[in-house]
Amino acid sequence: MNKKEVKRGLVPYLFMILIMLGIFYVFNVMNKDINNLTYNEFMEELNEGNVESMYITPRSNAKTYEVTGSLKGYKDNESYFSRLPMSEEVMKKIVELSETQKFELEAKNDPESSSLLLILINVLPFALLIFFAFFFLNKQMAGNKSSLDFGKSKARLNDSNNKVTFADVAGLKEEKEEVEELIDFLKNPKRFQKLGARIPKGVLLVGPPGTGKTLLARAVAGEANVPFYFISGSDFVELFVGVGASRVRDMFQQAKRNAPCLIFIDEIDAVGRQRGTGLGGGHDEREQTLNQLLTEMDGFGANEGIIIIAATNRPDVLDPALLRPGRFDRQVTVNLPDVRGREEILAVHSKNKILAEGITLSHLAKRTPGFSGADLENLLNEAALLAVRRNKNKITMSEIDEATDRVLMGPAKTSRKYSENDRKLVAYHEAGHAVIGLKLDNANDVQKVTIIPRGSAGGYNMMVPSEEKLCSTKTDLLEEITGLLGGRTAEEIVFGEITTGAHNDFEKATKIARAMVTEYGMSDLGPLQLEQQEGSVFLGRDYNKSQHFSNEVANEIDMEMRKIINDCHAKATEIIKKNTKLLQLIAETLLEYETLTKEQIDYLVENGKMKDDDEETSLESMSITKLRELAKEKGIKNYSKMSKAELLKELDV
Repeated sequence: MNKKEVKRGLVPYLFMILIMLGIFYVFNVMNKDINNLTYNEFMEELNEGNVESMYITPRSNAKTYEVTGSLKGYKDNESYFSRLPMSEEVMKKIVELSETQKFELEAKNDPESSSLLLILINVLPFALLIFFAFFFLNKQMAGNKSSLDFGKSKARLNDSNNKVTFADVAGLKEEKEEVEELIDFLKNPKRFQKLGARIPKGVLLVGPPGTGKTLLARAVAGEANVPFYFISGSDFVELFVGVGASRVRDMFQQAKRNAPCLIFIDEIDAVGRQRGTGLGGGHDEREQTLNQLLTEMDGFGANEGIIIIAATNRPDVLDPALLRPGRFDRQVTVNLPDVRGREEILAVHSKNKILAEGITLSHLAKRTPGFSGADLENLLNEAALLAVRRNKNKITMSEIDEATDRVLMGPAKTSRKYSENDRKLVAYHEAGHAVIGLKLDNANDVQKVTIIPRGSAGGYNMMVPSEEKLCSTKTDLLEEITGLLGGRTAEEIVFGEITTGAHNDFEKATKIARAMVTEYGMSDLGPLQLEQQEGSVFLGRDYNKSQHFSNEVANEIDMEMRKIINDCHAKATEIIKKNTKLLQLIAETLLEYETLTKEQIDYLVENGKMKDDDEETSLESMSITKLRELAKEKGIKNYSKMSKAELLKELDV
């Protein structure tokens, strides 16, 4: 809580204290019984010796003395008041009688002789009344002002202290060139106007979450020397009808006063959805807001020097009127980065991190296909947190491997206990995937195999493409399905039994097979697109999937899918039966080491065994047997029942 908030909180209490003091004072004054005596009555009481106390206050302006006090027989709350002429004879007589009658006599200063006291007595009460009247009136006006500001725009100017430039945006070379053109126009408009060029009024950034759309907009703000307003699409829509449209009008009015300027609207799909859609009609308030936005962007009025940048990951739900030329003239697709882009992104996010020797960013980029910029930043951050937790001075490959697993699958379930039979089933299942990946030319490369449970999986096999491709061939898809079926096939051959462990593999394989038949035209049905993924996005993505076939064709689709799956399963069975020894070697090694990296798998396939534990430089690469020996030497209890992860934890890794 800051000092201003503290002061504001104390004002009501101070006001209450003053009111209570005033009430207490008035109460005492009103409850006090005062008897007004004339000069003769007072002198009579004085001569008779009835005075018990006397307080004399001179009044210079009136040439009198004000006398108060109590008489004999008065109650505690009873007193007298009288005025005496200001003369020496009167004062002399009072002093003489006080000496003989022994009553209390006290003289007070004239309050009118002190100008400060006079001001306090006469002016202070009125000043306090004026102050509190002004205070409450101001509060009332502030409340009315806030209610009147309800329709004001919530767009905020960018803070120049938190500056992001294009140097902080990596992997988006073409995208940066597109928005750099906007900045050049704002800085030197005559250069474009000379040839009759018109700068786009709006630029729509489209792409999956985490690819850097908002970061790119922040970089534009950092590079441009013009006002930059930013707002979220949800800030326009309110419960009350008309507020959103009012905020749009106010936002453009502010922008016109500060033109040339940039406006960034994040998540514009919150306000720019198609009108007149959905069950029960549209959302009237949102549609009014969208109508106002369309009018302001390209209506009768001109918005010279105002450029709008918007971002969304749902371009399919935007209203067509919003995307036409003259409004959002240009769409910039911000896709997931390729291997070169990932390397540049890793270089940006690793500037403030200490990496161990031997870790190359190009190697990390190859191991992380499909990662967005946000995923890569999170990967390095998780690796740094793990290094600190393990009391290391540098981030090693071990932390990066663990961080990759955390990002993809979640933290390891080291506390989960399962039987040796379950461990063996998982080991042969994952080894089956690895064998298919090793023996098929077009299959993905095996990067890591583990039987340590993560999330809902008992183990997993990380396989990445040997090289990134723009398009996938039919052979690529068939071999990918074959690799997915390798785990179930290994279970059937080794144990003669099947388990539920291949549930996720079947889900992925079935999805690929159906897409091959209904979307890609890779079956005997011919080059036909029988299904479209874009259903009614307002009723759910797949709630109303568009289908263009009869019941007979639906039966043929099922038959073609079954044929693809069965052929791939037969091929997987053939490969694993021919490589039973390799399957057993990988499975038994997994049972001993629990996790195998690509380098270890390559060495194992080439030499038929793992490196000796004495040659390994890290505990993570050692077998469970060797780790248990080290635990025994250190006197760790119950080491024989611990898993590899628990042993590494006890050995301070």
